Amino acid sequence: MSKSIFYHAGCPVCVSAEQDIISLIGNENVEVVHFGESKSRIQEAENYGVTSVPALVTPNGNVLHINYGASMSEVKG
Repeated sequence: MSKSIFYHAGCPVCVSAEQDIISLIGNENVEVVHFGESKSRIQEAENYGVTSVPALVTPNGNVLHINYGASMSEVKG
């Protein structure tokens, strides 16, 4: 993976974190995945080890859970 991936569910905590991540590392260095728009990517995130959102997966595969917004079980509904 060449970019970080930022997963979120669209809640205010997630949207705020998205803006901060983009500001910190640059839009060109992060792919943003909104589960409301890309439900098919939920399993991908879980395979990386994402247990709650918002979360950032680094190019090395490290998962950084940011300011708890929702568990993956809540995301799956």
